[in-house]
Amino acid sequence: MIGRFAAGALLAGTASLWLTAAAAHSITPGPAQNVPAPFDIIETTIVTEGDSAVFTTRVRGEAGSEKPGATGKFEGSGVYAYVWPTSLDSGAIGFETKQGIVALAVTFHPDFDDAAKGARNRDVWHPHWVVLAKDAACGGGLKVIDIPEGKKPKVPETWPVVPLLIDSPDYPTSLKGDAVQVRIPLSLIGGIVGASYDGVTAGLRVNGNLHAPLLCVSDVFKIASGDLSLPGKVMAPK
Repeated sequence: MIGRFAAGALLAGTASLWLTAAAAHSITPGPAQNVPAPFDIIETTIVTEGDSAVFTTRVRGEAGSEKPGATGKFEGSGVYAYVWPTSLDSGAIGFETKQGIVALAVTFHPDFDDAAKGARNRDVWHPHWVVLAKDAACGGGLKVIDIPEGKKPKVPETWPVVPLLIDSPDYPTSLKGDAVQVRIPLSLIGGIVGASYDGVTAGLRVNGNLHAPLLCVSDVFKIASGDLSLPGKVMAPK
């Protein structure tokens, strides 16, 4: 139920969004004891520092301490993710415009690699841009958008050559104590200043039959805003 409600709320957009000064800088939900501590968001932010955009999520426990178990095969395998859904257009990250919901995700998946240019990343937490869409076939109500067979859409240079709207940029990423953080040069993400955002922790799963949808959001652990209304606002550098 929470996954389907979350998907609908996110797709509804932010046309009637009203921001307080505090919400413009961070989203600070209270702790939730029913959420595993490593995924229990207590603060999420996207701020500008000098020439960088800094994505940070703090959790009640130790960030990154819980990982999906290895299955030994790609199909049916799991992914854990710290996610920042945004109001960015997909064209701002190198795909065709107006493709879906743009989110930055820091993920861990022990059963496969999806780094750019064939590099290995299955044994480390690492960042991705993903473009999401609603799909009732997914337990969490959302999927990473599939690229149909035979189609050749515009993709970023660091696209990992998989049939999904996913990018594998090599941004500095750290998980230390209770915080997950990614730093991105502002020059690489036009439109981030003024964008709205939210924070989510989630589990994803590869389709056991390797058919579309190939990669589903299977479980939503926590939504920082509670309703995916994207109440955060990225402020201009001072």
